[in-house]
Amino acid sequence: MTRLAVVGAGTMGHGIAQVGAVAGCDVALTDADPSALQAALGKVQANLDGGVDRGKLTRAAAEAALGRITLRDDIETAAADADIVVEAVLEDLEVKRDLFARLDEVAPPDAVLATNTSSLSVSDIARATSRPQLVLGMHFFNPVHIMKLVEIVVHGGTDVAAVARARDLAERMGKDPIVVRDSPGFASSRLGIALGLEAMRMVEEEVAAAEDIDKAMELGYGHPMGPLRVSDLVGLDVRLAIAEYLQRELDDTRFAPPEILRRKVQAGELGKKTGRGFYEWPKRKSS
Repeated sequence: MTRLAVVGAGTMGHGIAQVGAVAGCDVALTDADPSALQAALGKVQANLDGGVDRGKLTRAAAEAALGRITLRDDIETAAADADIVVEAVLEDLEVKRDLFARLDEVAPPDAVLATNTSSLSVSDIARATSRPQLVLGMHFFNPVHIMKLVEIVVHGGTDVAAVARARDLAERMGKDPIVVRDSPGFASSRLGIALGLEAMRMVEEEVAAAEDIDKAMELGYGHPMGPLRVSDLVGLDVRLAIAEYLQRELDDTRFAPPEILRRKVQAGELGKKTGRGFYEWPKRKSS
């Protein structure tokens, strides 16, 4: 049984914990905010219940998966006996570097340390540790229990055995992993943000309505979801931060954020999480 530690119990963290537990891993989930842990467990429970209702797994399998998740109050106890640690915290390089320096001290010396970053330099994160050869990216996609892709991001010093361990874990989780070189935006974020920004410019230029631009990609190119709806789900503040990062790191005006994106973020219209972005999002009814 793989012992998996997940640091960060938010949208991505609880999803990673869930798919790890369903795959048979012994999962330790921790977060700097203790209240986030119980909320995360509730979301996992709801997702598993939904899977049972849809016939994706049995009630016994769902209960067994939930039982494999242990909530931990601190990183030290969560990572103490982990085979692999996956970080899913704030998308901020210094925050992640500080966290990996701590993980390097408390995780077993042979543990793989993985970051779920969608665009930040894995090499820079790895340099905060004494084991850069065991540091890589495992970029999951939201919602984690549904989306099949995992980007395994490797830098120049990543050990091939660490890559094999990450690939094995991803496949056991039912994912289809790809291996990409550590480069700003990797493969998915770089392509996704380019398409999303161009769609935003088209709205800004009144080429078409957001719904019709999305429909063009869904019906014309077979995308399951259009770039503007995806942007709303990701969070327009996250999209803005990634665009600014790519523009800076690649020195490329293709990634310059359009004004409509800046205006929406300044107005607090961040997408689904605030109820408004390029779409209006209904609030969930409390249970």
